[in-house]
Amino acid sequence: MTTDAVLLIAFGGPTRPDEIRPFLNNVARGRRIPPERLEDVAHHYEQMPGGRSPLNDLTFMQARSLAAMLAGVNVKLPVYVGMRNWKPYLEEALGTMADRGVGSALGIILSALRTEASWERYMNDVAEARARTPRAPTVAFAPPFFDHPLFVEAVADRARAALARVPAPERASTSLVFTAHSVPTAMADGSPYVADFSAASAAVARRLDHGPWRLAYQSRSGSPRDPWLEPDINDALKEIGSQGARHVVIVPIGFVCDHVEVLYDLDVEAATTARAAGLTLYRATAVNDHPRFIAVLADLVQRHLDGSR
Repeated sequence: MTTDAVLLIAFGGPTRPDEIRPFLNNVARGRRIPPERLEDVAHHYEQMPGGRSPLNDLTFMQARSLAAMLAGVNVKLPVYVGMRNWKPYLEEALGTMADRGVGSALGIILSALRTEASWERYMNDVAEARARTPRAPTVAFAPPFFDHPLFVEAVADRARAALARVPAPERASTSLVFTAHSVPTAMADGSPYVADFSAASAAVARRLDHGPWRLAYQSRSGSPRDPWLEPDINDALKEIGSQGARHVVIVPIGFVCDHVEVLYDLDVEAATTARAAGLTLYRATAVNDHPRFIAVLADLVQRHLDGSR
């Protein structure tokens, strides 16, 4: 069976201020998110340059980089972008693909760690969007990439650059804190999420040959009555500061681009907590369009094509 295109599947984000609350309403639909939490998040988006999320721009940058890398090895496949929660919605992307004669596509979920919220919902939304789209292409899904050697190298390279900013005498003793989005513990218990997170982080630490490291969670959004994965990044920073450390490096391994949950929750909130704890915080950039991350995506495509043959 031939593959006619690649579909990058992402979360989505508002592209101007008047889209912020409609976007957040999409995200919250059917979920127990307190209204005051949504309003807080809306203010986070409003503080971004232009009142917009960089997620869309970064995802399309990833798509263009992937298409160029594939073309460089004579694999001429168009790369489309479909979002769960904002434009271009999955249904819009599939409709465009159908109009252009795409019969089958490889879907790549742009989430390194697997849980119901980050994988199953995406797959279900693709299925529902296909059911609403005349002549929709079939969509096969690429496997997870949290342990892909090139993903590990890309994250390690970002972490290495952040570590290099720590004063040399204190670099070896500085903690790396790997972060991922917190999810309800009940959801985590039914998925490989924590195992994926732990394995990927351990692989990066080994790649860096760096001793002190730990895991923490960020961006909790659910009901305060429900147990979610811990420790929260802010609590972890307070603990590190209480132990007399002076520096800390945060590596947002659970995110493949620097969107608002990284730019606000880490660069603003966590940085404020770090200062109060006597720490200088250095934040590793997400993989974004790092060449090795784009090579991960290209490898997923190539392996799919080889398997199809």
